Amino acid sequence: MNDFFTTIYPWIKVLHVASVISWMAGMFYLPRLFVYHAERAEVGSELDKTFQLMELKLLKVIINPAMIVAWVCGLIMIWQGAFDFGLAWSWIKIIAVLLMSGFHGWLAARRKEFAAGTNTRSGRTYRIANEVPTVLMLVILVMVIVRPF
Repeated sequence: MNDFFTTIYPWIKVLHVASVISWMAGMFYLPRLFVYHAERAEVGSELDKTFQLMELKLLKVIINPAMIVAWVCGLIMIWQGAFDFGLAWSWIKIIAVLLMSGFHGWLAARRKEFAAGTNTRSGRTYRIANEVPTVLMLVILVMVIVRPF
């Protein structure tokens, strides 16, 4: 069984990186959609319905599946020894990924508020929120590539 995982490990890594790229693309775009939705669409208008459809499709078709695949591949790589849990970089990366997943959940909840017509947050709130995945992504990249700790 170990030879099997040694053989497919590079493919798991490729799938992990591709799914993380897709996840991050959606995580960058969804808050930006929320900015325009909050600032330009009146509840119940055609524009509101268009934004709602775009947000739903982005979340359900791209972001959610990409996150699931990223997590599954990441856990397989951990299981195969990709992390040294004695080093701080591994723990910092895991914490940043958990925070990214939590932010993903926060975005999903905001989408439901828009769909219900109950959003109370401003475009400015979503502009600030738009920076969260960038900061977390940079932390994750530094931990994985530079491994400063």
